[in-house]
This record gives sequence, C-alpha cells and structure tokens, in this order.
Amino acid sequence: MLNEKKHLWILGGLWLLLYIVGNHLLTITDPVECNYAETAREMLLYDDYFSPRIFGNYWFDKPIFFYWELAAAFNLFGVTNFAARLAPALTVLASIALLYWWGKRLYNAQIAFAASLLFATSLETWYVGHAVITDMTLLLTVSLTLIAFYCGYQQKNYNWYYLAFASAGVAVLDKGPIGLVLPGLIIVLFLLWQRDFKALLVKQLLGGFVLFGLVAGIWYVPMYMKHGQDFIDIFLGVHNVMRATVSEHPRDDVWYYYIGIFLAGFFPWAWAAIPAFIKRWRRGWRLKLDTNTRFLLVWAVTVFALFQCFATKYVTYTFPYMFPVVLLMARHFCNWGKKLLYGVAVMTVVYWGLLFGVAVPQMERHSSYGMAMAAKPYLEQGVEPYSFGRSDGVVAFTYYSGHFIKDLVSQEELDEERKLDWSVTNILPKFSFEAVERDKPMLVIVGEKSFEDLQKKLPGKWTLLEKGRRNSLYYRAAD
Repeated sequence: MLNEKKHLWILGGLWLLLYIVGNHLLTITDPVECNYAETAREMLLYDDYFSPRIFGNYWFDKPIFFYWELAAAFNLFGVTNFAARLAPALTVLASIALLYWWGKRLYNAQIAFAASLLFATSLETWYVGHAVITDMTLLLTVSLTLIAFYCGYQQKNYNWYYLAFASAGVAVLDKGPIGLVLPGLIIVLFLLWQRDFKALLVKQLLGGFVLFGLVAGIWYVPMYMKHGQDFIDIFLGVHNVMRATVSEHPRDDVWYYYIGIFLAGFFPWAWAAIPAFIKRWRRGWRLKLDTNTRFLLVWAVTVFALFQCFATKYVTYTFPYMFPVVLLMARHFCNWGKKLLYGVAVMTVVYWGLLFGVAVPQMERHSSYGMAMAAKPYLEQGVEPYSFGRSDGVVAFTYYSGHFIKDLVSQEELDEERKLDWSVTNILPKFSFEAVERDKPMLVIVGEKSFEDLQKKLPGKWTLLEKGRRNSLYYRAAD
C-alpha cells in the first residue's frame, strides 16, 4: 500500500490537474456566476469592501465572505477568469486536506486517502470546484465546524468548540444563518441519538457563542448600522426566509429532486458502489452503528432532509453532505486496491475531456462575454448599452465590458413600488422607453421573442452584432 507521503503527492497532483489547469479558459457565465464576479469587481471599483454593490447599487443577496475571496484574487491576479475561479479551487484543496486529516483520525490513512480520492473526483465536487459560487466555501466551513465539535466530543477536550464556533461564524459570513443552523441541527440530533446532552453543558459553549458573535458581527453589525431595515427585509426576509418557504423555481420542488442530484453528483462512485451494496444487503448485511458511523449518518441524512424541506431547491444545496458520504463509502473502495487509482486516472481523463470539449464552449454560450467583445468598439465611442425583454442573462456583459447596462421598461413599470418578492432579484437598473434619446445611437441586448416588440417601441435601423444562446446584441444608429 502507498504511504502517507505518496498519498499527499497524488492528491496534490490530482488537484492541480482537475482544479487549476484550464481555469483561465472558463468564461464567467450568466445568470449566476456573473453576479458574484461583478459584485467583487465593483468592490475594487468603489473601494468599498463592506457593502456589496451591483450596477452601482447596494444589494443584499449574499453575505460578504465569498466576495472578499474574489476581491482578494482580483487584487492579486487582475480581473480575469483564472482569478475568479482561484478561490473555489483553493477551497477544494483545503477541503481535501481537511478530509484526509480527519479521515486518518477517524479510521486510518488508507480510508482517508480513498475518501479524498472519491471527493476530488466526484462530479459535484468537480462542478462546484470550478463554479464562481459560495458553496465550496460553505462546505469547508460547515465541515470544519462539525469536525471541530466531534474532535472535542470524542476527546472530552472542549476547547475544540471554540474552533467550531469560529468556523460557524465564517460560514454565516459566507452563506447566512444556514451556516449556524445546519451544523447546529446536526449536532443536536447526534447528541439526541447518543442521549448525551451533557456534552453541551460546558463553559466553552458560552465562550463559543461570544466568539461566533464576534466573527459574524464583523460584517452583520456594520451592515445593519448603515442600511437598517432594508438590509433585514431583503437579506433575511427574501434571500433566507422566502428561499426556504416560497419556491423560486416551482418546477424543481419535487420529492425526488435530491435523489437525482445524489446519483448524478456522486458519479461515478455511487453507481460503482450500488451493486456491492445490493449484494451485501441481500446477505443480511447491517451497518455497524458505532459512534463514528452515527455521527456521519446524522450529518449526511440531516443535510439531505433539511434541504428537501426547503421550497427552493438548487443543485448545490445538499453539497455539505460530501464528507460523511465519501467517508462511509471509502471503506468499500479501499478493497479495490489499485483499481481505485486506475478509476481515478480514468476519471481525470474524462474530466479533461469535459473541461476542454464541453465546459469551455458551453460556458461561453451561457455568457454575454461575446456580446461584450462585439460591443467594445461602440462603447469606446460613448454608445449606451441597454437590455430589453430579459432582466437576467446579461450581467457578464457589464463584468467583461466595464459598462453598466440598463433594462428598458415602460414608465408605468418604472414607477411601480418595489415588492418584497422574487422580483427583487431582478438586479438591472431600469430605464424608461420614454426617456430614450432618439437622436443618439444605442446598443440593446434583447431576447429573440422580444425583438419585434422592441422595433415597434423604438423604430429605426437595427443591425445584428452578435447572436447569443438566448439573447442577441443589436445596434441602432441615430435617427
């Protein structure tokens, strides 16, 4: 068997091959990645690292920590694709290191190595590790919270609780209240199963909550002091409470959604383990419920069940169950011996094929990067950019061009009072048709179905500059 030093060399090389190589080719996509990247760009633009802005306006979609990660990368490497994807890539590396370290403490180096290989080469990790979203940081911070708690619980050294609370504070800075609620619920359910709540009756618990408050308060307190009720209503009301109770995408709110995500996200390892699991089950196999296994099961099942109860469902919501699942699966894959390494090698080649053959061209199609490049000569001449018929799918235009875009609406829509519903996620500044200066040229990004309506509202000579997947860029000369 390989020794620990070789484990680390293999894991480090695998990380470089899967999570660093080719990042500079991956375009920032609409409509999600661009929001994070553009907000971080505007942090540098306005030299304001506390109040997130997009299109020059304050917005409270997510907490600050991931924006800080992006802004730090932009400061070091410039506003580039590579810099935008560096933060999630580095978080993958930290997650692999944490998983390996904890796997050794729970079991042994061989199981830790197998779990780390499964984690690094699972499809969902590969996806999230390249995506400009908050979920890889949430995985790391929630996992560290739970691992620190469990180390303290196992060793009866409750000073570990301080690390758990500090990490939960960072998780809340990254994703909001779920960063405390999720690990807290897992810990309570585990202790309920153990019938051992005395593990919480320690002096470190009070000190831990104080530490948590200090860490999370770094951002939440100044934000409330500066923005008041607006911050509470939109950040907590819409982007947290409403997300849990009102589906943003009703078609995805089905009972089997996360079962499909599990089978796809753990490709190929879940599929490889299913035959062995069925075979053992038929033989009357039962999982040995020692303390370690109980903790891992509670962790995995709670994540799955909690987000299944949420009205809004996203592909990445259940990602925090990765650590317990790969550790539970690793004991089976340890029996594969060298076949596991061969499987990892095959998956590395598969992911390279997906990266260069699928991800690179598809991500450019799902971005308004091409339109930003086509518009550049006109923008340099002072032509104003607008959008029509879509309020999403065009933020990358501003990110790549550096020019704010406005959404053309009627004066009646412009005068409407903002409601605390999903409409607040429409982040483009609005501009009325009536205020358009007809004697000036303009650029408009418009959906295919809306172009005829645009021509009726703004007659003139329209020239197609760039055709995108859902939108196209048109130029209208001055009347």
